[in-house]
Amino acid sequence: MRKRIVPRKTPCLLLFFILICLSTVSQAMGDKPEKHKQPNILLIIADDFGVDVTSGMYPGLIDDLEKKYGPSGHNHAGYKSIRGLPASTPRLDKLSSEGMVFTNVWAHPFCSPTRSAIITGLFGKKAKVLTYADALSQKHTTFVKKLKDEGGYSTALFGKWHLAGLPGNGNGPDYPGMKPKEAGFDLFRGNLHAAIKSFWDYDYHIQDEETPANVWRTEKAPVKSLPGIAPTNYSPVVKIADAIEWITKKEREIPDKPWFAWVAYNLSHTTIIQQPNAMAVPNMDTMDAKSIEEMKECGGQFGSNSAGNCSDESLMRAMTNSLDTITGKLLDAVNALDPNTYVIFVSDNGTPMYERQGLEYIDNMYITRKGRGKGTTFESGALVPMVIKGPEIKAGSKNSEIIHVADLFSTVLSIAGLKIPEEVSNSEGNGMVSVDSVSLSPILFGKKERVRDPDRGFVLSESINLMTNGTQHVGARNARYKVVCAGGFEDKNCTFYNLDNDPLEEYPLEKPGTCEKYKAGALTPKDQEWHYCRLMEVISEDSYANGIGK
Repeated sequence: MRKRIVPRKTPCLLLFFILICLSTVSQAMGDKPEKHKQPNILLIIADDFGVDVTSGMYPGLIDDLEKKYGPSGHNHAGYKSIRGLPASTPRLDKLSSEGMVFTNVWAHPFCSPTRSAIITGLFGKKAKVLTYADALSQKHTTFVKKLKDEGGYSTALFGKWHLAGLPGNGNGPDYPGMKPKEAGFDLFRGNLHAAIKSFWDYDYHIQDEETPANVWRTEKAPVKSLPGIAPTNYSPVVKIADAIEWITKKEREIPDKPWFAWVAYNLSHTTIIQQPNAMAVPNMDTMDAKSIEEMKECGGQFGSNSAGNCSDESLMRAMTNSLDTITGKLLDAVNALDPNTYVIFVSDNGTPMYERQGLEYIDNMYITRKGRGKGTTFESGALVPMVIKGPEIKAGSKNSEIIHVADLFSTVLSIAGLKIPEEVSNSEGNGMVSVDSVSLSPILFGKKERVRDPDRGFVLSESINLMTNGTQHVGARNARYKVVCAGGFEDKNCTFYNLDNDPLEEYPLEKPGTCEKYKAGALTPKDQEWHYCRLMEVISEDSYANGIGK
């Protein structure tokens, strides 16, 4: 007699009982809140902080530059100055080793245009923010508002805003543009202005649940402390202490709700109006031993604007090291509260070289030239450091894709799991404009090396420099080539560079006499002149050379 075969059901029954047990355990633990599924996100923005002022965020970079410009390369007469004397930045160096570093990140060359690009995803002409005095329209879409309204995030801003314009000084309203609450922030503690009077004497602006979205109040700056840092009203300490207090409160009171914090320094920006020196000697306990010793040697008085015989270069190093130390306190606190937080560090423009009394800074990494640095679209004005750290991002990784700070608009929305819009409102609110931002998530999570076509893709840096009587500056680049125009958009005002071979823009390439071949389709990306004509086309069509607001 044939034996009857009976299907085995034991595994299914076992799985059923396991699920029942897990459900029971889960219910028994019901008094413990479930951690939110959307990630927390921290954005840190440094002020006037070029790639050249860091000691090790980009390991090997200075060695590569010395090789390119030294005897075995271009044999540039000034190549020995490339190494310079950067600030000590151990905490930012460590952050770069823990996340992904981007080597080709462009910002606009002034504070407001860059911050506008980050929050709206738009280049300067569409946002109508091209100078440090321009105000961002309330009609614009911000990623912060999307995080709040569509993602359920708690949102807060600590520090410098500089998107509402400037004080009217009797000629109009103070800060007429978009205020933080209008941009989608639940809480704002910081300063609306471009700069502060002093790091120890400044307006402390607040928007909270008691203020309408278009109103703020001004209070006396509080005294705060951080681990290892004594109580003080030193502005960088106050804003980081404020940020830590808010994040801690959110994590303890509503751990199931994700948060986004925008933390923006005034360091290493000068105070502009402070006397006798527009720069400062930071509090001693916010600096490391190397930086303290340098200030002692030149007679700087800690925690004041009394700079002794300290040079602008040494003061810039001290201010940068202070930023680094205080940032470390923030990163320690966030890591203890939620180690899975996505952390983004970026700067708003390159290192300043104003060519004004008391405001001439060393170009630490670059071969120093007048007329470059902050306010221009040369690399020393537009190239900024950026690192992103978080779950599933490979530690110690590096990417060389051409990137713009505007890409953070789409990247943050992507990390939060939200839909990225293709179009957003224009400045008047009566039409739509295409988003310039591209999400970096495919790069961050190992899916792609590039998100832009290396030849036809581009990024723009553009501004109108009020400090030099409204000089027009626009730069456009693709993966290899760059055109920079200063003082106008005609061919005579523009120079052409191969950034692979000449990242410090010392050796302009020959420009074609005409772009007729390009227009006729007779050139391809294999031809060098194709790239010049393509980038000039980008400038004429996509920058404010083609009109503002389009």
